[in-house]
Amino acid sequence: MRAWSVVRPGPVAGDPLRLVERPLPVPGPDELLVRVRACGVCRTDLHVTEGDLPVRRAGVTPGHEVVGEVAGAGPGVRGHALGDRVGVAWLRRTDGVCAYCARGAENLCPNSEYTGWDADGGYAGYTTVPAAFAYPLPGALDDVAAAPLLCAGIIGFRALRRTSLPPGGRLGLYGFGGSAHLCAQVALAEGATVHVVTREPAARELALGLGAASACDLLGRPPEPLDAAILFAPAGELVPVALRALDRGGVLALAGIHLTDVPTLHYESELFYEKELRSVTSNTRADGREFLTLAARYGVRATTHAYPLSEAPRALRDLKGGRFDGAAVLVNDLPEAGPAGTRARGRTTGA
Repeated sequence: MRAWSVVRPGPVAGDPLRLVERPLPVPGPDELLVRVRACGVCRTDLHVTEGDLPVRRAGVTPGHEVVGEVAGAGPGVRGHALGDRVGVAWLRRTDGVCAYCARGAENLCPNSEYTGWDADGGYAGYTTVPAAFAYPLPGALDDVAAAPLLCAGIIGFRALRRTSLPPGGRLGLYGFGGSAHLCAQVALAEGATVHVVTREPAARELALGLGAASACDLLGRPPEPLDAAILFAPAGELVPVALRALDRGGVLALAGIHLTDVPTLHYESELFYEKELRSVTSNTRADGREFLTLAARYGVRATTHAYPLSEAPRALRDLKGGRFDGAAVLVNDLPEAGPAGTRARGRTTGA
């Protein structure tokens, strides 16, 4: 198969990705082999490619918003049939036995592994995933619409819950890309008033179109105090800005895996009156299942821009340059492996 490989992490303008030939991956005993149909483009892919995140796997294939179909499986897998449509997300595996997993906080597992960072992801013809971490996908959403839900949607949902937003509360969203515009739809459906702060004019238009009460640029400020806010932009300098916009007792959640340094905070104006600052670390599978259920109930839809998978570097450059609103999705146009090659690498067993 063909796959994109981060040959040397660095700025996307310098082409750190290379299209390479690789053998079809062999699923482990508890894993599925998945033929990639579409893969969302997440800002975390940009951090992996540019080296903002430390290298976990040399030459890794990015991509963790994968929509695909089961093409094979290891001998220990039950309940999946060839052709089943599944989603592959960021959280790939946990140890299941540590204190964090035991208390339902598997997102904090110190031995957790991640798709497109610890293991090759979806910027390829095929990928693998532990069967227990694959999400069954409803048929109502097409591949392109479903892909951003698998990370942008799930992480935004966890960030929303981390804010402890009260019913009917006032929520601020700083940055309005793939994750924020899905999070906003859940918050609006649950009765929140949403205010958006973003540098991109197209993103402000999208926010207002989705029902946000206001949308301003980074020099502006929400028109009323906020009960909660989420920082989606990876810009630490916005932390004090968002904290100053909070009402007493408000919570700011930091949604990204990477954030530039936070400036010195002024206690009286930015933290006093029991304001809280909370980070967000990955998600649990329970978060993913709950979000996908609510997304179907509320009619959450991603604003998407399709790119051929063969043009993945262009999609990452456009993401960094803010050249689209919503989310980019790579549609697999890479040459297929033959059916015999696909089946020879694994097998599936029915329920």
